[in-house]
Amino acid sequence: MPSVAPYGSWRSPITSERVAGAVIGLGQVALDGDDVYWTESRPADGGRVVLVRRTPDGRTSDVTPPGMNVRSRVHEYGGGAYAVRDGVVVFANFADGRLWRQDVTATGAGVARPLTPEAPDAALRHADPVIDLERRRVVCVQEDHRGRREAENRIVAVSLDPPLDGCAPAEPRGLVSGHDFFSNARLAPDGRRVCWLAWDHPNMPWDGTELWVADVALDGSFGNARRIAGGPTESIFQPEWSPTGELHFVSDRTDWWNLYRLADVTAAGSGDTEARALAPLEAEFGQPQWVFGLTTYAFAGPQLILCRYTRDGRWYLALLDEAGGRLEPLDLGGTVYASIAAQPRGRAALLVASPVREPAVVLLDAATGTVEELRRAGADEPDVRFLSRPEAVEFPTADGLTAHALYYPPANADFVAPEGELPPLLVSAHGGPTSMATTALDWEIQFWTSRGIGVLDVNYGGSSGYGRRYRERLEGRWGIVDLDDVVDAARHMAAQGHVDPARLIIHGASAGGYTTLCALTFRDTFRAGASYFGIGDLEIFVHDTHKFESRYMDRLVGPYPALAELYRARSPIHHVEQIRCPVIVFQGLDDRVVPPNQAERIVEALRGRGIPVAYLPFEGEGHGFRRAENIRRSLEAELAFYGRVLGFVPADELAPLEIENL
Repeated sequence: MPSVAPYGSWRSPITSERVAGAVIGLGQVALDGDDVYWTESRPADGGRVVLVRRTPDGRTSDVTPPGMNVRSRVHEYGGGAYAVRDGVVVFANFADGRLWRQDVTATGAGVARPLTPEAPDAALRHADPVIDLERRRVVCVQEDHRGRREAENRIVAVSLDPPLDGCAPAEPRGLVSGHDFFSNARLAPDGRRVCWLAWDHPNMPWDGTELWVADVALDGSFGNARRIAGGPTESIFQPEWSPTGELHFVSDRTDWWNLYRLADVTAAGSGDTEARALAPLEAEFGQPQWVFGLTTYAFAGPQLILCRYTRDGRWYLALLDEAGGRLEPLDLGGTVYASIAAQPRGRAALLVASPVREPAVVLLDAATGTVEELRRAGADEPDVRFLSRPEAVEFPTADGLTAHALYYPPANADFVAPEGELPPLLVSAHGGPTSMATTALDWEIQFWTSRGIGVLDVNYGGSSGYGRRYRERLEGRWGIVDLDDVVDAARHMAAQGHVDPARLIIHGASAGGYTTLCALTFRDTFRAGASYFGIGDLEIFVHDTHKFESRYMDRLVGPYPALAELYRARSPIHHVEQIRCPVIVFQGLDDRVVPPNQAERIVEALRGRGIPVAYLPFEGEGHGFRRAENIRRSLEAELAFYGRVLGFVPADELAPLEIENL
């Protein structure tokens, strides 16, 4: 018989230790012959990312040497940090930004040797490598921070052969430059052609990108370069060559990111392609390219594509037969699929997750349907009795529109609330702001719901997954549309009788932290809020942030400094006198995307006005917390904070939390 206890005070087996340390982050999957590779982010090891190899006999082992960290710093967000081909592994090391090579044999991984020169303060950074064995080189994106006001991005060639002992690696050879950003340099199967993506300020890659193709000359240089798709109002995603040499790519030219094939690249004029949509759907086969290495499809045969797409907040997996134009759904028990890798013989590997299943690396035989789980993010099988299942919510919002969210009601097999009590609601504003709340099992969400706090994960206007027009709702209206949507979402849930209208709280990280601060400043809907490395001053963000996002505000707010008054009007720091509820602020002191001065100015202003405030800065953390002890501390502090503000007593033993002015 469940015990009766107020919402928020339920004892839960989903501890902060479990959220922080027991679950590893699984990422970028690759196949090399019969071996499967993936990355693991390990909070218990300081958030270090390690490349892992699985051999056909079932042995799993680390490839990355101790002390090295397979992470790229290009665009600050990184991704696409390694490549493997015929037993040769090339990876970016986070601390120095250099490319390193390891040779993998049947007996294990060899010594890591540097391929690129050393530069002070990791001023030369590399990402998105492709191994060109025939020319003994690596083609990749390089970001050069040496002595320039703004970093220079280019596509370069790096020798695959490490220098002799005592010799320094040679400078990479430049192949493509002239645009602000590059990604996805991919060689055709015959090695004679290459494609890549390029884009320029103020566009982000989900706004407008260009797809380029060039011929590869005998000396390895790229010639006869021509733009064959894309532009300032079309986003191209993941160009890939099929095994027979036909170029494929994802485009949002019809509002939805759909998959296209261009059979004859030579006949395509500049920006004028005769590309054919392979499976036209009101669904997204692409996603915002915040990091390198994202894949939504891969070739399981000459005309067979394993692909994933999202619709209404859920991801689907399917096999696409190009010859017959058939899209055959595959059910691997997931609602979220990611990082697809495949081989023309039908063998594939990918990440699979669901609301009750932790992310796992899965090996799939596309011909037989055989599925083998290779690695799960957590060590233990989740106890479904303590898991909340998401419910899709569509709610009315400003301008006669509707927006979307996922609601997780309180769930705990051991407890029920007193009769007539409604639960508190924690509204979650995701980052990006073009990211997307998904239905994958999220232990942080379950941390709250298993204690009796409902969570509403809002896909506000501007989120991905609902078409380009939905993403474009935020253009020029950041701080308005997202604000309206999180407020209207909370009010909708209260009006429906699901939650207590007097106990609405909100949190968010990065761009979600900005939305959180706006909600606490410009509206009186929420009783309290938590900002994780959120933006409080849009003008400071324009001046202090990194190259990748340095002109992002042009699209989200407007040109600066021409619209400086608008920036100030939408910056919570300039209206802190309107904040009347308690706020807790978390900040990584090594954050280069949203520097600590953003958090410090907000906290100082709240202190001065006598508003209850708590501030937790973390040494050694950047944009997103990776260390287990810091994840634990922030979760427990946020729980203690809400307990003090909303008047419930958490069942957990929590470290003391100083809340000033309370």
